[in-house]
Amino acid sequence: MNEAVMSDPQILSVLLRIADALERQSPKLVVENDLSHANAYVWQSETHGLQAVHKVNHIPLGMLEGIDLQKEILLKNTQQFANGFSANNALLWGARGTGKSSIVKAVHAQVNEEKPNSLILIEIHREDLSSMPDLLKTLSHTEKRCILFCDDLSFDDNDTSYKSLKAVLEGGIEGRPDNVIFYATSNRRHLMPRDMIENERSTAIHASEAVEEKVSLSDRFGLWLGFHNMDQDTYFAAIAGYISKYNLNITEEIWKAEAIEWTVTRGGRSGRVAWQYIQDIAGRLGQKLT
Repeated sequence: MNEAVMSDPQILSVLLRIADALERQSPKLVVENDLSHANAYVWQSETHGLQAVHKVNHIPLGMLEGIDLQKEILLKNTQQFANGFSANNALLWGARGTGKSSIVKAVHAQVNEEKPNSLILIEIHREDLSSMPDLLKTLSHTEKRCILFCDDLSFDDNDTSYKSLKAVLEGGIEGRPDNVIFYATSNRRHLMPRDMIENERSTAIHASEAVEEKVSLSDRFGLWLGFHNMDQDTYFAAIAGYISKYNLNITEEIWKAEAIEWTVTRGGRSGRVAWQYIQDIAGRLGQKLT
């Protein structure tokens, strides 16, 4: 475009209007979200697309030790949902490495084993929560039963994305579709750090209202399941179960001594620590965990 045209405001204005009209009339990029390709997906907020996960990395439900009550409650809730009945959103909170995300993936696999292809697991990342309304619109057009799963959910100061999540969990004009339920894991029972709560109580003009607005988010989960570090017997039971499942050639006397030492280097006992020790054994023995 020559300088004479660029310097004429009227011509430039006309050209810009033509370009804008052509852009509006051009076909939009359509992302097809077909949920028949797999039973697990990851939400991509940039493209508003669902990326299929054909093999979910999970541990069988029966091998998760020390959380029997949590397994029973979450499995029952998920079975109800998969069968088309009412069920609750669930918040799984507690110490790191205690099986919170593992139980969600294990329950999803267990339900699909009992009733094949009955349940879709969709992971949404913490930073993509603001796009959840768009995801819900996509899922409202399918009859598939879907668990939305957000791992390691928490909110810090000046973070307002929790407001959109509150409307999705309960309330709002549209709410969430009947075929969608929300499961989240967090290290924090109220999804926000204790010092943040105390700071708001001491500095906000309407401190109690400010705290209540954020703390009430966790109240919108019908199920609160707490997870805590293992005692030694449960820790040993978890390791023994893995050794049996994977036929690891190691004596009980040796692995118990090593397992105790392993907890010292890791600073505690948990399902994650037990699994990390099993991976170490398998590697030293030259065996694959398959």
